Amino acid sequence: MHRDTSHRYGEEALVTVDGASATGSETLDGAIAEAIEQHWQLGKDASVRRFGRGMNSTTWLVSTATHTWGAKAVPAPAAAQFDAGLTVAVRLEAAGLLAGAPCPTMAGAVSVPVAGHQLALMRHVAGRQLNCADQEEQRAWGATLARAHALLQTSPVPLGVQTWHWVDPEAPHLDVEPWIRPAVQAAVERMHALECGMPLTHGILHADPAPEAFLVNGEGQVAIIDWGGVTHGPLLYDIASAQLYAGSPSTFAVLLAGYLEVLPAIRQELCALPDFLRFRWAVQADYFARRIRCHDLTGLASQSENEVGLLAAGRFFANT
Repeated sequence: MHRDTSHRYGEEALVTVDGASATGSETLDGAIAEAIEQHWQLGKDASVRRFGRGMNSTTWLVSTATHTWGAKAVPAPAAAQFDAGLTVAVRLEAAGLLAGAPCPTMAGAVSVPVAGHQLALMRHVAGRQLNCADQEEQRAWGATLARAHALLQTSPVPLGVQTWHWVDPEAPHLDVEPWIRPAVQAAVERMHALECGMPLTHGILHADPAPEAFLVNGEGQVAIIDWGGVTHGPLLYDIASAQLYAGSPSTFAVLLAGYLEVLPAIRQELCALPDFLRFRWAVQADYFARRIRCHDLTGLASQSENEVGLLAAGRFFANT
């Protein structure tokens, strides 16, 4: 669901495409526009237009006559992890990999607090979403993820990075469906056994390497953006996440081949991948169960969309 709005600096009020009167949403838009003018000083001709709302953030397009940026805001409690992801994007771009790095404020900060949110202004990454049906781009999907892992292997872990792992099998929200707690408990126990029983390569993870996070520009370069879920943990978790998003075994096989071309040493750990895929589905079950329990509709039109996400996890556990 998109509730796009537009705001131009110097105007008295927001103009909304759906004709809505001033609400909390429009108030946030105004606060964001004022913060961008204050902290980045792009000029009075700059415009800010609501671009959409994701599951965990809200975004705007910011433009002048000559440049375009993306602005993203997350709820204040997520500020530390948000800043950590922005820091990772800066490091990747310094190493030559497009990653949607932020534009620093006039004071040199990667983000600023605004109206109960944390706001960043990112350089626009021109490009289209990676085509999952194209074998070359399937391979590039895996290779780009591996390149990010490789570049970050020797990078210090920024403050605010989520630590491994965050799934609590005793959490109250796992009671929303009877199958969830046993499935999550078993996946967590297996993960603990794996970590005790075999060496696993750890590093900074994207944590949500869906195809939407990979953009192909006009020169064929592939960017990996949206580092808001940045985590430190086993690299296999990102590979399992990509497997979940790949859907078909054939797509994932090509993706994995691309990954192994860049980081072949991970091959010796692939025996644990089925267990990481199970854990990744447990993460999905945990995430959507929490949203259902809390009636969290961020980025969605109705509770039924949360239920669809939980149902997909249920199907996986029912069939394995």
